[in-house]
Amino acid sequence: MHTEVLVIGGGLGGVAAALSALRAGRDVVMTEEYDWIGGQLTSQAVPPDEHTWVEQFGVTASYRSLRDGIRDYYRRHYPLTESSRAAPELNPGAGYVSKLCSEPRVAVAVMEALLAPYRASRQLRILQPYRPVDATTDGDHVTSVTVAHRDTGDQLTLTAPYILDATETGELLPLTGTEYVTGFESQADTQEPSAPATAQPLNMQAVSYCFAVDHVDGDQVGDKPANYAFWRNYQPPFWGDRMLSWNAPDPRTLQTSRRTFTPNPDDDPLAVVADQRRTGGDTNLWTFRRIAARRHFRPGAYASDICLVNWPMIDYLEGNVFDVPDAERHLQGAKELSQSVLYWLQTEAPRPDGGTGFPGLRLRGDLLGSADGLAQAPYIRESRRILAEYTVVEQDLSVAVRGAAGAVEYGDSVGIGMYRIDLHPSTGGDNYIDVASSPFRIPLGALIPRRVENLLPASKNLGTTHITNGCYRLHPVEWNIGEAAGLLAAFCLDRGVSPHAVRATPALLSDFQARLVAQGVELSWPAISGY
Repeated sequence: MHTEVLVIGGGLGGVAAALSALRAGRDVVMTEEYDWIGGQLTSQAVPPDEHTWVEQFGVTASYRSLRDGIRDYYRRHYPLTESSRAAPELNPGAGYVSKLCSEPRVAVAVMEALLAPYRASRQLRILQPYRPVDATTDGDHVTSVTVAHRDTGDQLTLTAPYILDATETGELLPLTGTEYVTGFESQADTQEPSAPATAQPLNMQAVSYCFAVDHVDGDQVGDKPANYAFWRNYQPPFWGDRMLSWNAPDPRTLQTSRRTFTPNPDDDPLAVVADQRRTGGDTNLWTFRRIAARRHFRPGAYASDICLVNWPMIDYLEGNVFDVPDAERHLQGAKELSQSVLYWLQTEAPRPDGGTGFPGLRLRGDLLGSADGLAQAPYIRESRRILAEYTVVEQDLSVAVRGAAGAVEYGDSVGIGMYRIDLHPSTGGDNYIDVASSPFRIPLGALIPRRVENLLPASKNLGTTHITNGCYRLHPVEWNIGEAAGLLAAFCLDRGVSPHAVRATPALLSDFQARLVAQGVELSWPAISGY
């Protein structure tokens, strides 16, 4: 199968890449290995992590259309109360992690709608569920990618002038021989204040299998997980308690702090203010990532709030899920940990009334499209990362380093983002690394491999370090990365030039940036301070 722009991976970056290339008039084939497109927002079931100003500025026009579409979907199809329906900044889950917490199925529906006209015209073909298994190259040029059907094993060979890697772990990088890095770089290599003295390529952020629960009458407790005893007693040295407890490190202070958990508080969802500049929002775990607040809806529509569990206690620290021989074992271990957390919540978790266990907690895998009740896909925070023409380092955007100067103002900006440098505990035994960040730009140089000519990163696999990945990995930034990569491929086809030439030639760079701006991509920030 041949196309003009081949997008491998249908996560947020992949969808944005496909959409921008399609809008530029190019034919696209996109592959996705899970049942849902949308990646971390849908198959991984993670409500969006967004910055303080998301409702005013700081995201692309197409990402804003996605957010508006989610709200409109609720207004059209859900039994909202009149006051909630009228709320201009409706937050269906009234979660504290984001100004827009919603059920993953809604986000899938909205993304499918954005792509539907192009599928109907055959300008877009989506191969699902397929994942890459092989690739061929000719010197510095990728000539084909072979994908296999997840269930049948049937294979297809795909060719295109431009190939975008939008997989969650940068799967095309080893398949194509594209130079990449994983884990921690050394301070000698990057001069980053938070980097270790020596490189640690297998020291990566924890992965997590998220799940959703509500709380209803009756005993909802299932079978005890086989390895429950191991996880019940599991305690990393820096944690301050067992992981299966309400105690965990505060990401910003590293002091052990106690979370609370109160199912179905009678709070007013319209009064919730989600702003991570003020707080991380995880003090009360029920409302932290809540994806349905029952009081937003007419009485009786929801028997309970719905809570998305993406909490410190489900971070899997025992090993990595790529570039190691036992990756599948660690994926299963991450599932076992999440299943054990659920069982602990139902049977042993301390309650405010002095009792133990919340047997009314009910797993809501039906909302996540999965058979086992967990998210379809693991939440992978850290990918393989290309060795790029430019690598974003901590001192480019750290508030402690940059101060009032703000982040480095890259002249080759292809978008912007903002989030704290937020690294979860890692497989190498590190605690959180949480550093205040300045609102930053996305440099084109970070999207261009040093050597390979026609392969572009379109997700978390761009030229960042282990540390700066911590703020470039979030939903709106991934979308912007994908959108820029898709438009770059289309621009190069239009002009008959290479991505390297676009960055190296001032006139081409200016023309490309003008196309980004015309598409609604912001290239710089107003005068604001980070946090």
